[in-house]
Amino acid sequence: MANVQQGGFKRVWFITGASRAIGALIAEAALADGNAVVAAGRKVGAISERLGESAALLPVELDVTNEAQAKAAVQAAIEKFGRIDVLVNNAGFGLLGAVEESADNEVRRMYDTNVFGLLNVTRAVLPIMRANRSGHVINVSSIGGYRAAAGFGVYSSTKFAVEGITEALHAELRPLGIRATVVEPGYFRTDFLDASSLVVAPEVIDDYDETSGAVRRKAMQLNHNQPGDPTRLAAAMIALVDAASPPLRLPLGTDTLAAIAAKNAYVTQETETWKQLSYSTDFAA
Repeated sequence: MANVQQGGFKRVWFITGASRAIGALIAEAALADGNAVVAAGRKVGAISERLGESAALLPVELDVTNEAQAKAAVQAAIEKFGRIDVLVNNAGFGLLGAVEESADNEVRRMYDTNVFGLLNVTRAVLPIMRANRSGHVINVSSIGGYRAAAGFGVYSSTKFAVEGITEALHAELRPLGIRATVVEPGYFRTDFLDASSLVVAPEVIDDYDETSGAVRRKAMQLNHNQPGDPTRLAAAMIALVDAASPPLRLPLGTDTLAAIAAKNAYVTQETETWKQLSYSTDFAA
């Protein structure tokens, strides 16, 4: 590993989906904070164009659905910087439409990226972190990863999977000195609601007009008017990694905080209402 450059860097970050939007902003914030960044994406040229040239930056080609590419990208990171301290699984896209309107090919493609792609990269990075007995795995979920809603049901299901994976990683990795956090952004003013990040189901079923149909219309109105500031989100990621005791979950945005509170209240009320039937299913004492 003759090209290893370890000196002077606060940490080495590996960020997927780093060519634009939140991924690029996180990469910029990490570089400005004195870190080295492995910026991974499908188009290396777009990464270099966005982030420029720096001894602290390694752009790598990575389609997260390709496990061999994930391993090669991690190997390139080790050859360049000698370690990976922070993994940010950010690559992903959304699907807008009722569950019944969501086509099989689009659902499978989204799972391949949002879930199986995340697992490909995580499996490639974890041996490095385990060997060093340190590291931080950050999986980017969503407001929809805690609370599903009409119109984003299948997308939310992928983020529910990310939440479950991260909970298990938190338990498995903590004894090894490795942290795991799932970040839950609300609506931030990025291109997530554009065609570049969001697939809109072409089939429209009139019976869902008041539910998922209303969400389709609202999403178009909200596009580029979201309440969250993506630059502040990137800064929050630096604060998260710097924290002495980072959380398992980090909601970002007042809309996510409100959604979590509403769901928790609903679950508490419903559990209380049905607890006698729940109790009744144990073997009799």
